[in-house]
Amino acid sequence: MTRTTPQADWHWPQFGESLCGSLTDRERLGLPDRYVRPRLAAALVQAFVEQRARSVESWLDTLASVATTLAQRIASGNLLALLGDPRIDTLRPTMLDIPGGHVRIGLDPRDVGAVLNRFSGLGLDRSWIEKECPRHCVRLDAFRLARYPVTNAEYRDFLLATQHPELPSSWAFRQFPQERANHPVYTVTSASADAYVQWLSRCTGRDFRLPTESEWEWAAGGPQGLEFPWGADFDADLANTAETGLFGTSPVGAFVGGESPFGVADLAGNVEEYVAGDYAAYPGGLCIADHLVQIHGQYRVARGGSFARFRDLARTRRRHGHNPRSATYAMGFRVAESV
Repeated sequence: MTRTTPQADWHWPQFGESLCGSLTDRERLGLPDRYVRPRLAAALVQAFVEQRARSVESWLDTLASVATTLAQRIASGNLLALLGDPRIDTLRPTMLDIPGGHVRIGLDPRDVGAVLNRFSGLGLDRSWIEKECPRHCVRLDAFRLARYPVTNAEYRDFLLATQHPELPSSWAFRQFPQERANHPVYTVTSASADAYVQWLSRCTGRDFRLPTESEWEWAAGGPQGLEFPWGADFDADLANTAETGLFGTSPVGAFVGGESPFGVADLAGNVEEYVAGDYAAYPGGLCIADHLVQIHGQYRVARGGSFARFRDLARTRRRHGHNPRSATYAMGFRVAESV
């Protein structure tokens, strides 16, 4: 029988406020309460100077190489955004084959305490992690998942083709950000994500859709059920989260080495990704009536963390959603395809 864990009404803080009453977000990042130069600022300027006179082919090579620095890859990606990124093709997104089978997703209830201890200091509520329980088996058909999340350029093409009314609020004055053409689109609703995949299916005659929660987690964690797409330990150079210090989107695919076992990029950080289903307890698990239930009632699940959130949301098992009371939720999406 499904049980419900009630939660009292509470104020969800904006970025910079204390999440659990003792530490601010800046304190969690080891930053003082005054302006300091961002972690990668100087390196990004130097990388731009080095890369700006090179060719598109050179930028693509830099962006794909594990031998280059994160700053060099971001600078190359940003230059490609301005001059045209050949990796981005709206009607032919790069899709990766994900095998099906009987797969295990979720978290063993006995591991909840260990997760809370590993991410202590981030103000996590136990019930948020209990959403991931229990670990259970799901039967999945083989499917395809986009290597990258949907970009601003792709979303622009959708808007022009359909006259869809929702423009991302992250586009200043609702103007297309050419300098971020190959960055993932964010500040869109799940309804717009649904509309996008329906449009893409109509245009191509293919069966595009959003991934299910189980598909997303399987693609992110792989057969080993990894904690992060690349392994057990968090690394701020492998995913664009608050710890990385960019506090903005990055070109898709810039975090080389952070791909999942199936080669999918940006599944941890950059932008949060809507999946196809609304939140419901896993079989045999607790139904958590937390702040998201209080705000929405029923809400669409998101996965993967973002540039504005901390590393705990980048875990492959973490289940969450959009909180309209906070400006730090960067909601995007990627496409899946039935085979």
